[in-house]
Amino acid sequence: MSNPRDRGFSRRSVEMDLRVFILILNVKHLDVLFYLFSVACLLSPTYGYDSMDPNGNITIKWDILQANGGTEDVTVSIINYQLFRHIEYPGWKLSWAWPGNEVIWNIVGAEATEQGNCSAFGGGKLPHCCEKEPVIIDLLPGTPYNKQVANCCKGGVVSSMTQDPKKYISAFQMSVGSSDTKGSGPGIPVNFTLGLQGYTCGEPFQVPPSKFSEDQGRRRTQALATWNVTCSYSQFRASVAPTCCVSFSAFYNDTIIPCQDCSCACQTGAKCVKAGDLPPVLQLPHNEPPEPVLQCSDDMCPIRVHWHVMQSYREYWRVKITVTNLNYVKNYSQWNLVVLHPNLQSVTRVFSFNYKPLNQYGDINDTGVFYGIQHYNDMLLQAGVNGNVQTEMILHKDPGIFSFREGWAFPRKISFNGEQCVLPSPQDYPRLPNAAQSYAPAVSCIILSLLLLQVTVM
Repeated sequence: MSNPRDRGFSRRSVEMDLRVFILILNVKHLDVLFYLFSVACLLSPTYGYDSMDPNGNITIKWDILQANGGTEDVTVSIINYQLFRHIEYPGWKLSWAWPGNEVIWNIVGAEATEQGNCSAFGGGKLPHCCEKEPVIIDLLPGTPYNKQVANCCKGGVVSSMTQDPKKYISAFQMSVGSSDTKGSGPGIPVNFTLGLQGYTCGEPFQVPPSKFSEDQGRRRTQALATWNVTCSYSQFRASVAPTCCVSFSAFYNDTIIPCQDCSCACQTGAKCVKAGDLPPVLQLPHNEPPEPVLQCSDDMCPIRVHWHVMQSYREYWRVKITVTNLNYVKNYSQWNLVVLHPNLQSVTRVFSFNYKPLNQYGDINDTGVFYGIQHYNDMLLQAGVNGNVQTEMILHKDPGIFSFREGWAFPRKISFNGEQCVLPSPQDYPRLPNAAQSYAPAVSCIILSLLLLQVTVM
């Protein structure tokens, strides 16, 4: 049975096959062409399907804990169910649209960026936020304890389930009311957004009430009602162009296969800094991701991954992986690298990275996550002398499948922080030396020597 991942193919190849098919049919069967084009659209990355994390998503959970005559106590949780994609600084910015005249009276563990117009409330204490579409951000680490709740105050940074299972949830609590005294109480918001590139959220739907543990697990309580909102990620929505590329080399070939030209962009009209020059002094916006300032290259990718086949032993082989940051204005915290290779089922040792296999297809153990060691190399620094991280690993040569021929030693797919990288063309992979040509002169000499010997004897 074939690997489910091998059934996918790129949008470019689909479009090329369609053009060939048009020539073959001479544009006579338009209904067939329309069907094929529909299939191509469904296979587009716009829909956010990732074969290496088929069930990954971010879920927003809206738990109503208590209703007090026109007001409700609500806990909002942002749960990252993705295996390797995480939320890095400056973090999430959760937003929604109220269905009526709801307001946030009080909030703990987060805050609204704007209070809004609260003129409907004349005297006394004003609500925390009266915006129709509030924007909520997480509090920073070090927030006073009286403003904290469980799983809050991480600056909006949320880990993936693989890298840190204890930090993949972010949460806050709030008291919600309404300026309309004749209303029946606060309603459930709609049009949720995470404020993160590439994520699209659906509409809230009701699920069984969440249950909570108290008194060291001796008592169980539950919410009055719970709604979930599912947010999915699409690399195509996040960025039209790729953001990383891969280069190859091997001990048995002197040729280094670089990233493909214009893998992420081309230098024409692009903002980049030539090697040896200093980048300009930048005034970075507060709490916003800066525009990339890249080191000039033929591929113009912020991230470059190099896979080098180092050595071959009798029963093992050795690989070196180097990840280089070519962006002058961004550090990558909690970075990770996902690699698809058939020999990852027999990883013996990884020296300078953490490694965890991803067995999302049952017994198929050909994918793994590499990520940094805390306080050592979990931060990939900006472009420069220290702007890289690297490791070596040893893999066992599995009988029956191992080979250095036909590019087998190189990965089938690599992604950095969940963004799929551009690999070199298979026809350019480093090849083994041609043994037949190497031994041809020696064989010819032996044959000639035998012929001369035979003539001499005769």
